[in-house]
Amino acid sequence: MALGLALLLGVFALCVIIGLPVAFALGIAALVAFWHEGLPLLIVFQRIVAGINVYSLMAIPFFIFAGELMFHGGIAMRLVRFAQNAVGAVRGGLGIVNVFSSMLFGGISGSAIADISALGSILIPVMKDKGYDADYAVNVTVTSSIAGIIIPPSHNMIIYALATGGAVSISKLFLAGVIPGVLMCICLAVAAYIIAVKRGYGAEKFPGWTVLLLSFFGAIPGLLTAVIIVGGVLSGVFTATESGAFGALYAFVVTMFVYRSITWTNFKIAVISAVRTTSMVMILIACAGAFAYMLTFFRVPTLTIELLTGLTDNKIYILLMINFVLLMLGMIMDMAALILICTPIFLPIMNTLGVDPLQFGMILLVNLGLGLCTPPVGSCLFVGCAVGKLPIETAVRTIWPFYIAIFVALMLITFVPAISLTLPYMLE
Repeated sequence: MALGLALLLGVFALCVIIGLPVAFALGIAALVAFWHEGLPLLIVFQRIVAGINVYSLMAIPFFIFAGELMFHGGIAMRLVRFAQNAVGAVRGGLGIVNVFSSMLFGGISGSAIADISALGSILIPVMKDKGYDADYAVNVTVTSSIAGIIIPPSHNMIIYALATGGAVSISKLFLAGVIPGVLMCICLAVAAYIIAVKRGYGAEKFPGWTVLLLSFFGAIPGLLTAVIIVGGVLSGVFTATESGAFGALYAFVVTMFVYRSITWTNFKIAVISAVRTTSMVMILIACAGAFAYMLTFFRVPTLTIELLTGLTDNKIYILLMINFVLLMLGMIMDMAALILICTPIFLPIMNTLGVDPLQFGMILLVNLGLGLCTPPVGSCLFVGCAVGKLPIETAVRTIWPFYIAIFVALMLITFVPAISLTLPYMLE
């Protein structure tokens, strides 16, 4: 059995090293392990099909499509305008505007990459023109983008709910992400302000309450997308899938008939991008299902529990070790695949420690989100540097204060359960 596990992990690592997509690496590794153990290969394909034959997964393409419509339909510009009018008058205000905009847009798009692409293309050039250094503009954009992973609605939350095997409800998971997401953005805003003061950045002029209110009213139709999606699930009016479908329809109506900001060309781009992203996510989920089956077959969750509890019985140390492992994995692997692989391994440990699955979901998502901003495989960092036309090594040299800010939020989320659990259990 030890040889089989080594083969499973070794083939996966080899496939990733030679450049195969993670989804294919997971599928090939599972196939080789099945063959080595003499299991019927038909089971591999049964596990692959079973991985995506889940009704709640239908919500993912709707969420992704709604986010793409918002991205290509001009919603980001209205959110940026409102954020700039609201907090731009603070010293180094454009950095805080960036964080605030990510918090608002992340709650609509549910995607860190969409956040960087939409807001980065708007704010990074503006910040440069206002005298902000390029590394500051890129770093605050990159790190604040992961708000889209934590603040609902987020398709990664749906993937986590699936990976728990029904241990958590999507509606409670959405509620659990609100306070952690806002907390993380507050920590990032503080870091952005401190750096802005140290570098001597100026403040924007307050445009007046009339302009602020007008920009707020202009942003309301876009903001209501998140309200409809999340509120529909929480109120019980919609299932997660139905709310995603209605949210996508509402996003289409807003961008096409209210704002009239999406062109036919952009609409086609949004459709193609949503199809491509959905395909990637579904293939990952399917192949990760077979891979996770073999991890369970080789008793990896049980062995991991025995290993960690054998090292120490101190809850604090075990939580710190799990955070460290998740962060390291997040730096080198795709987020969706890691959610599906790590949840069956670490959730039983969290259960033995008395950590609520909702709280673990927040710990998992923040860790993996931070991994998206770190080398060597930080997709958010790569996209942000590409948008800002900045070498990655230049950004990494000065990004550490923002890492510290996210780490502070992560530690609070890890050791203060009320941050994640107050809303879900108060409103149940």
